[in-house]
Amino acid sequence: MKRLRTNLLLPAALAAACMLSAAPAMSEDSVSLPNLSYRTGPFAATGIPLMNGQRDYMTMLNERDGGVNGVKLGYEECETGYSTEKGVECYEKTKATGIITQPWSTGITLQVLPKSNVDKIPILAPGYGFSPMADGKVFHWAFNMPASYWDGASMILKNISDGNLDNLKGKKIVLLHLDHPYGKEPIPLLEVLAEKHGFTLLPIPVGLKEMQNQSAQWLQIRREKPDFVVMWGWGAMNAGALTEAAKTKFPMDKFVGIWWSGHDGDMASVGEAGKGYRSISWSVPVSDSPVMQDIKKYVLDPKKTEIGEGEFDWVFYQRGVLISMFTVEGIKAAQEHFDTKVVTAEQLRWGLENLKIDDAKLAEIGMTGMIAPFSTSCANHAGHAGGWMLEWDGAKFVKVSDLLQADESVIEPLVEAEAKKYAEANAPWPINEDCKM
Repeated sequence: MKRLRTNLLLPAALAAACMLSAAPAMSEDSVSLPNLSYRTGPFAATGIPLMNGQRDYMTMLNERDGGVNGVKLGYEECETGYSTEKGVECYEKTKATGIITQPWSTGITLQVLPKSNVDKIPILAPGYGFSPMADGKVFHWAFNMPASYWDGASMILKNISDGNLDNLKGKKIVLLHLDHPYGKEPIPLLEVLAEKHGFTLLPIPVGLKEMQNQSAQWLQIRREKPDFVVMWGWGAMNAGALTEAAKTKFPMDKFVGIWWSGHDGDMASVGEAGKGYRSISWSVPVSDSPVMQDIKKYVLDPKKTEIGEGEFDWVFYQRGVLISMFTVEGIKAAQEHFDTKVVTAEQLRWGLENLKIDDAKLAEIGMTGMIAPFSTSCANHAGHAGGWMLEWDGAKFVKVSDLLQADESVIEPLVEAEAKKYAEANAPWPINEDCKM
């Protein structure tokens, strides 16, 4: 039996009462928003601030506004420890009442993906999951906005090549990746780009049991003498890699990570020695933004949070806030379109497919500067927002680049081909041919 962590995020007395029940009864003016969390296990260090940010944004809206247009936000966590088996159990446990699911692990996402067509529950996998999910024609119920892993890989290469991937010709790039579906995600795109632009790609996997002791991997890196190391790490793997890089004196300005490898907490183990390490990020912490100040006022100050010391300013905490914003804005869009207060899972799917997060919307919700504008559509479930390079200055991450955009001319054909391959392998699979880009 998996532990179901429930925070209805209602007024204090009601919330306390609900937390006594494993499956609290939701009132007609509330919605159940399950999150398959990972506050325990080898990836807990990254999971905790992300979950805290998600919950605290919803708490703030419930405390400040009474929810969303009079509907309380029922945030529930089911702990998976990042285990695929436990994640599927949590999905099955929460699908009856939830109007959305957040798998978090790429492995869990791949397991629940076929179920979504039958259960008709939208999968929110922001900036993770299976990159071809961007194709809404094939994956009606899955969303990986604001950017896919392939978007992230493209932006990294664009940055390290000074905007022209032909500059990488003859160079060697190591992909230091978790030996897990998540870590293997960028390989198909990187292989295409390596062949097109003439660089050598060398994937070096890190097993789950090797995350904290990567001496063998870094010995290989020393022997190979790559021009760049790109890290696709998560949890304890990030700190382990950064520690080894510092120990072997690998130049940090040649070491770049995907957005899940840019966590303030991981950098604590190297501190000043990690100076110059960079991570692509679709989010930027802006602690003095109106939304963050409201979270401080309505959640932190009255002690309605589990936030740790210093976490408020972290990249991952504020990214968690943005992730909950995607769900909330999807709810708002569905409420307006269907002229209803309490939306269903199918209505929320429509809302997530019709997001318009432009500059005006970001100003309205107090998030200017925290994320690049993006929109979704029937065919585009990723949004393909841009991102920035964040660099560790020895104490914190700072933005050091202009907005970067992925090369969709290379990514889109690969997305279409891989989505088609997935549908054929899982036939009969419904395709929405009416979707237009």
